[in-house]
Amino acid sequence: MITVTEQAGRKIKELMASEEGENLFLRVGVKAGGCSGFSYGMGFDHEKQDDDQEFVQQGVKILVDSSSAKYLEGVEIDYKESMMGGGFTIHNPNAVATCGCGSSFRTKEEAGNPTEC
Repeated sequence: MITVTEQAGRKIKELMASEEGENLFLRVGVKAGGCSGFSYGMGFDHEKQDDDQEFVQQGVKILVDSSSAKYLEGVEIDYKESMMGGGFTIHNPNAVATCGCGSSFRTKEEAGNPTEC
């Protein structure tokens, strides 16, 4: 389903360590919106829902809800450092168009709900 690179795994674990609480999951999802139609979301969650798919990459427990799963098949999450700072990048083989900032996309089959940036 989703591949997390070694660099992204290290950064996610570092961020998780700074959070309060134990047994955190990384929740990755997709929602309608963004300038290309769909937007990515990533954050920490303490609870697994009934419709979540769970898997482990780079020692990180990841949750994906059933409605997002079809858009995230084959996605690679990476983390890149640059002189301007660092950030996560998402490579999605299902995307046929992305916005300039890389945080929204559309697929061949679905345009989503494009909004202004």
